[in-house]
Amino acid sequence: MRVSSMSVPEVVREIITRNRSIYDCMKMDLINYTALAVKIQPEIEKILGNPVNLNTVVVAIKRYADSFEIKEDIKEESVLKNARLALTDGIMDIKFSTKDSNGMDPMAILDKFSKITSNYEFFRVSDSFRFLAEDMDDIRQIFNNVSNRDDIFSTGLAKIRISIPSSQNQSDVVSYVAEALHANGIELVNAFFGQENIVIILNEEDASRAYDVLHSDIMRA
Repeated sequence: MRVSSMSVPEVVREIITRNRSIYDCMKMDLINYTALAVKIQPEIEKILGNPVNLNTVVVAIKRYADSFEIKEDIKEESVLKNARLALTDGIMDIKFSTKDSNGMDPMAILDKFSKITSNYEFFRVSDSFRFLAEDMDDIRQIFNNVSNRDDIFSTGLAKIRISIPSSQNQSDVVSYVAEALHANGIELVNAFFGQENIVIILNEEDASRAYDVLHSDIMRA
């Protein structure tokens, strides 16, 4: 379990990573950073729950774009060197807004989760809660009192947790992974960033092949 407190650069990477058209344009250096910053600034502020300076967004976009400029020495040594992968299929993405929670205490929800499984992720942003967990009836029952209950579950997913040693540069991992999977016809559904690891979400039908692609990359490093 991990509680996520996201920074502006992390939110920028998440938004760009899950938007394939923006990602591809950035990869080809076809993006105007300021124009993109203006476009995604409202979404960033909504996720973080507070105003964000436009220049801060521009800097975060530029730094993420810089991560695509892979140098020759990086090509020889995989970004995923010494990484550890953990694949879990049968995952559902549970997302609901604070206004739909009917006063449910997040800590009470976490306590209920811990009694059912230890294999879950928790993310808290300004106006919503998000859980990634195995699709089990016991977990669904936790949310019986949530408004629009049937709309909060996204199923048919899998997650791969990527753990990178702290001694290695983690800033360009997601762009590297997204590119490696894209080259094999696999697209990310979403990605979440934390202090210790990165969680990528995929359609369940793609998960096994995605794991093999990434694992092969690690073994070649």
